[in-house]
Amino acid sequence: MEPSSTTFHRQDAISLAVKGTLYGSGAGAFISAMQNTLTKSPVGAASFITRTGGVIGLGAAIGGSYMFFRTASANLRGVDDSINPAIGGAVAGALLGIRVRTMSGVVGCGVGLGVVMGIFEYTGGALGRRLRGGGVRDEVGRKEGVRARTRRDVGETIEVLGEGRGIYGAGWEERRRARLTQKYGVNFDEVK
Repeated sequence: MEPSSTTFHRQDAISLAVKGTLYGSGAGAFISAMQNTLTKSPVGAASFITRTGGVIGLGAAIGGSYMFFRTASANLRGVDDSINPAIGGAVAGALLGIRVRTMSGVVGCGVGLGVVMGIFEYTGGALGRRLRGGGVRDEVGRKEGVRARTRRDVGETIEVLGEGRGIYGAGWEERRRARLTQKYGVNFDEVK
């Protein structure tokens, strides 16, 4: 894979690691609270910290290590490509695998999360959508292409949906006045 032609700008790895730690601890607190609500024994409100609080620390460690190693590898290599998230994902996955308490779990989770994050970055954040031509296409161009392929003229839209609800064809006012005159017997031609 060739590096991009844009100039690389260094980023502060520590500040991004702190941000990742905060986001990870927030996600860990959410998961811990969900685990706490699903327990059968009655527990207090603060037990999401005391009973299942290890998830908060794990989330903080995963988020912080991912952001630190991703940014540090980008700064050391001088290139911002899909290998950097793979490195960060491998370290974060290894931390996730520590809970399994086997070396194969550590290596497996590290490789798995590293591959997933690398592929996610390589595809531009779109795992399920392949782009023809191999490049990343902007969203505006994609939407304009969809509109050009699926656009219908007004006559066909009126034929399918009917008039009303904000969809009015040419001569609609005259047809409406004629319908109202026929139905109620009142001349609406003077009303504008």
